[in-house]
Amino acid sequence: MPYFWIILGMAVVTAVPRVLPAFLPLEMELPSWVRRWLAAVPYAALGALIFPGILSVDPSRPWVGLLGGLGALLPAWKGMPLGASLAAAVAVVYALQWLLH
Repeated sequence: MPYFWIILGMAVVTAVPRVLPAFLPLEMELPSWVRRWLAAVPYAALGALIFPGILSVDPSRPWVGLLGGLGALLPAWKGMPLGASLAAAVAVVYALQWLLH
């Protein structure tokens, strides 16, 4: 019986964010601070997904992953395509792994 309540609770918290926008006005004006906060959410979520992977590239040497992340930062900062950032990060990590072994 407790599983029923767990499943029901998960269904409710999943359904509410999907159904709620259908009942909100389309032309709702949000305050500027809310718009700025909502604009930052994708970047925060992406950072939360990527950062643990950066630290686990080489568990004995987490600085290798950090340097790889910094290597990806420069092309991204210059507005280059995603592939350039990815290639830079892989190249930095590969070079460091090759030099350290």
